[in-house]
Amino acid sequence: MTLALALAASASFAHAADLRIGLQEDPDVLDPDQSRTFVGRIVYASLCDKLVDITPGLEIIPQLATGWSWSEDGKTLTMQLREGVTFHDGTPFDAEAVKANIDRSQNLPESRRKSEVKSITGVEVTGPHEVQFSLADPDATLLAQFADRAGMMVSPTAAAAAGADFGLNPVCSGPFKFVERIQQDRIVLEKFADYWNADAISFDRVVFLPIPDTTVRLANLRAGDLDMLERLAATDVASAKGDASLQVEEAVSLGYQGITVNVANGERANNPLGQDARVRQALSLAIDRNVINQVVFEGAFAPGNQPFPPTSPWYDTRFPVPERDVEKAKALLKEAGFDRLEIEVQVANNPVQMQLMQVVQAMAAEAGFDIKLTAKEFATLLKDQTAGDYQASQVGWSGRVDPDGNIHQFQTCNGGINDSKYCDPEVDRLLNAARVSNDTAERKASYDAARAILAEAMPIIYLYHQTWIWALSDKLDGFVPYPDGMIRLEGVSFK
Repeated sequence: MTLALALAASASFAHAADLRIGLQEDPDVLDPDQSRTFVGRIVYASLCDKLVDITPGLEIIPQLATGWSWSEDGKTLTMQLREGVTFHDGTPFDAEAVKANIDRSQNLPESRRKSEVKSITGVEVTGPHEVQFSLADPDATLLAQFADRAGMMVSPTAAAAAGADFGLNPVCSGPFKFVERIQQDRIVLEKFADYWNADAISFDRVVFLPIPDTTVRLANLRAGDLDMLERLAATDVASAKGDASLQVEEAVSLGYQGITVNVANGERANNPLGQDARVRQALSLAIDRNVINQVVFEGAFAPGNQPFPPTSPWYDTRFPVPERDVEKAKALLKEAGFDRLEIEVQVANNPVQMQLMQVVQAMAAEAGFDIKLTAKEFATLLKDQTAGDYQASQVGWSGRVDPDGNIHQFQTCNGGINDSKYCDPEVDRLLNAARVSNDTAERKASYDAARAILAEAMPIIYLYHQTWIWALSDKLDGFVPYPDGMIRLEGVSFK
C-alpha cells in the first residue's frame, strides 16, 4: 500500500504534459523588480510577459504592447497595449496597470530597476489600452529595457497587497501561473487557461529543478528525469551530441563572465585589492584568458576583457584582450607594496565555475597572489555581494540587447547592480550621454571614453564570453535558441 501511494504521488507530480527543466542555480526572489539572477529570468519567460520581446536576431517585437511610436524630439513614447489580457489573479492588464508597474519599479525601496527606468518622468493613461511615457531626455535604451525585467508586468493588486514580499507568490500575465516553490528543490508553474496566446502552449505544467552539478544535471536528462537543461557544460557537448536520445542547441550570448571587486561596498572593501587599482591590474595580467577558454571550455567560448565580446560593434579595439604577463603583474604588485598578497574570491558552487577559479588561482599564484576560494550557493553569493560581504566575486551577466544593459547599472555611482560601489562622475557623465543619443557613432564614442577610464580602474576583471548551450530530450520539438539564453515555450511540444 505504501509503495502504491508513493507511485500515485509520483504520477500526480510528473505526468506526460509536465515539462521538467534543469537549472544550474536556484533563482533569487521571484519579483521582477527585485531579482537579478539569470535563472530567475528563465522562470519569468514562462511566468511574466513583458511589454516587448526580441527575436533570435535581436529585433524588438510586440508582446503586451502591440505597437509604439516616438515623438519627433525623442522624449515621448506612446504604446498601444494588447486587449483581452488578464493577470493570473483575474484582474485586467491595461494602461493603468502599466502606469502602476512603472511607479513600482521607480519607487519600491527594494527595486533594482530604478536606473533602468530613470529616464521616465511621467506616465499618462491616454486610453484604456494606450499609455504615454514622458522622458527627461531621449533614451535609446528604453525599449530594450522593456524587453527585460523592467518591462515585465505584474498584477498591481497583488503587488500592492504583498509589498516587498510579492516574490513569495508572484502574479503576472504569462503563459503559466505560479503554484509553489521549495527553495533549492523546485519551482512549479501551471498553464494559465486565460492566457492571450494559450494555443501556442502545449504543457500543463513546467517544473524548474535547480541542479548545480553539471554532471548530475546531464545524468538526470539522460535518465529521463529531466526533459531539458540549460547551460550544458562545454566539456559535455561532444558526448551529448553523440547521444541519439538528446538534442543540443547553441546560441552565442550577449553577456560576460568576470571577477567583480569590492572597491567601496562597506568594510570588506578595505583591502589592497579593493583600494589599489594596480593590484587589480596585476591580477588581470596574471590570467591567461586563452588558456581558460581551452582548458575549462574546450575552446567553445570567447576570451574577453570588456562588457562586450570582441565580435560586438561596441567593442573598443584600442583595448584588445591582453596577453598574460607575469613579470609585469609582479612589478605592479611590488609597486603597490607587496611581494605576495592573499585575497578571497567567492564562487558559485558548481563544478564549471569552481574549475574556472582553480585555473585562475594557479595562474595568479605565479604572480604573487594567494587566492582563497569560498564556494557558495549562487543566490547566497549574490546576496552577500549586494551586502558588501565579499572581497571579490566570480560572477557574470547574461547580457542585454542594448549595450547600456551590460555596463550602466554596474559601473555608474547609483547603478542598480553596482555591487562594487565603484563611482566616478566622469564615467557617469559618459554612460548617461550614451543613453540619450540615438546616433550610434556618438554612443560608441561615449562608451569608448568610459572604457579608457574603466580599463585603469578595473572594478570588474572580465574573463570570457560564453555560448549558451542547451541539451534536450529528442522527444521535444519546436525549441528555438535565443542569444539572451531564455527558454521560450511558445510552440514547444512533445513529439
